[in-house]
Parts: sequence; C-alpha cells; structure tokens
Amino acid sequence: MNAPREQLVADLKVLMTDVEDLVKATASQSGEKIAEVRGRIQQAAADIKPRLAQAQVLLKDKANVAATTTDDYVHEHPWTAVGVSAGVGLIIGLLIGRR
Repeated sequence: MNAPREQLVADLKVLMTDVEDLVKATASQSGEKIAEVRGRIQQAAADIKPRLAQAQVLLKDKANVAATTTDDYVHEHPWTAVGVSAGVGLIIGLLIGRR
C-alpha cells in the first residue's frame, strides 16, 4: 500500500539530484534569463528538501504503525487471518487462471 508513496519519494529525490546537477552544469552559462531561472530552481529545491525529508519520515512511521497493527491483529485472530489469506489467494489464482 505504501510502495507507491515510497516510490514517489524516491523519484522526487532523483529529480532533486538531477535538478541540482542541471543548475551546476548551467552555472557557466550567462544571461539574465538563465540566472533568473537558475535562482528560482535553487530556491524551489531548497524549499522542497525539508518537506521531502518530512514526508519520508511520515511514510516510514505510517508503515511501521500499519505493520504493528497487522501483526497484532494476526496474533489475536490467527484463523481469521488464515481464512482471509486463503480467500485472497483463491481469487488471485482464479484471475490468473483466466488468462
């Protein structure tokens, strides 16, 4: 469930690295417009970094809470968990078998 969010955080980190590399690569370029754009990009990158780190910590915390809750539920209701898992496995098997 959190994999897409974690992938988004990872993708944003890659994007931030690429943006920083682009800013460094264009540092020797002159011109008012390039300097203006470079400044905006640097400011946006500086603004996004702390929020990205905060989002990553929040996602990690939520994943830990979900894992703990799931573990507690399975320990309290093992047969229900086995039944649900078997049902999900059966449905997935039927869907795969239709191909």
